[in-house]
Amino acid sequence: MSRIGKLPIALPAGVTITVEPDFITVKGPKGELKQFTLPEVDVKVDGDQIVVTRKSDEKIAKSRHGLMRSLLNNMVVGVSKGFEKKLEINGVGFRLNSKGPQEIEMALGFSHPVNYKAPAGVELKVDKMNLTVSGIDKQQVGQTAAEIRALKKPEPYKGKGIKYADETILRKAGKAGK
Repeated sequence: MSRIGKLPIALPAGVTITVEPDFITVKGPKGELKQFTLPEVDVKVDGDQIVVTRKSDEKIAKSRHGLMRSLLNNMVVGVSKGFEKKLEINGVGFRLNSKGPQEIEMALGFSHPVNYKAPAGVELKVDKMNLTVSGIDKQQVGQTAAEIRALKKPEPYKGKGIKYADETILRKAGKAGK
């Protein structure tokens, strides 16, 4: 039995779920998310809980049991609380400017400014040299944060670049001069 899949998901107040044969829709105070259902898994709403069960004991059904439960849990948390990732920008001459809730302009040491436009459903907030990526879809928030970080990854000698707020950069010693 999947350790994650067997856990029920509690529905907070204000969150509704609609289970159809092909799709599951979760609505909450922050928005609405849709997810296709996996054929090896059954999803049932039992009062204020969501219970995920698998149809057989095949290997594929076992692996998708926990996956479906995790996806549903992320949807419930997303429409009720939301997700966010924090990024820090370090470097001399590096700047971060907001051009609206979904677009930022960055000076990252290149000869030109770098503009980034976030996809729909993701919001970017700038606070000096910190950037907060927030939204209701966990996958989309993580992908957006990873794309922004990939514009200028932190380097190991001075730590310049874009890094996650909770990330630690292993520093290397420079050349040993005489």
